[in-house]
Amino acid sequence: MDLTSKYFSGIEWRYVDHSTGLAPMQSFAFDDTLSESVGKDLSCNVVRTWVHQHTVILGIHDSRLPFLNDGIRYLTDEQGFNAIVRNSGGLGVVLDQGVLNISLIFKGKTETTIDEAFTVMYLLVSKMFEDEDVEIETREITHSYCPGKFDLSINGQKFAGISQRRVRGGIAVQVYLCVEGSGSERAAMMREFYDRALQGTTTKFTYPDVWPSCMASLEELFQHEMTVQDVMFKLLYALKDLGSTLNMDPITEDEWQRYDGYFDKMIQRNEKINRRV
Repeated sequence: MDLTSKYFSGIEWRYVDHSTGLAPMQSFAFDDTLSESVGKDLSCNVVRTWVHQHTVILGIHDSRLPFLNDGIRYLTDEQGFNAIVRNSGGLGVVLDQGVLNISLIFKGKTETTIDEAFTVMYLLVSKMFEDEDVEIETREITHSYCPGKFDLSINGQKFAGISQRRVRGGIAVQVYLCVEGSGSERAAMMREFYDRALQGTTTKFTYPDVWPSCMASLEELFQHEMTVQDVMFKLLYALKDLGSTLNMDPITEDEWQRYDGYFDKMIQRNEKINRRV
């Protein structure tokens, strides 16, 4: 069975729109909550959209930077960005109003490989932008921030990165899409963050040497105006074109109770960082 048939054709997806009103830590708690729901067959597959203001989402390795406090002080005091540590894989990424995040949450354990889960997201993103007549590549853009095997790029400039997290039989594949604004300006901020957080120190883990020219937004790459709202519509149309059906079932009482526990875990994870800074 090909992946389109397995994940989209005739498959029901529950659409959860969190593009306004949430704090970033809440988003990661919701993805864990909904992953558990899907894993326990309490929900069909979930597609969730989320947008956050001026926040740098750091990875676990970022939290071990030797001069992390200097890096975070640069983000908060000079750039007006908050910083939190996420529970999924990867390194630091920039979120703002011009960046759309999409989570695809479906059932799976060890029988679903990491590459397969990433490819499901790639198939969807490719479908969303098929009318742009561009080739979206999946390969690591080494000098981007949060480089990874499944970076999404056009002509060598990265516009999206994918991470995933597995919780209680559910898989959450998360992509950030730089839609509006300047990709290179976001990258320049992350370059300066790493410069201040490393200060030339040699570390066991290799942090990215970010080149701003390696990153761009979709509106820069397509050379026409494109908004986050436009891309949200493209997402829904792509799911329909792939043969999926959608519902908008609300968060259940049981999910709210489990969400409280996952949110507490995110708070505890970030309290450790706050004590360092």
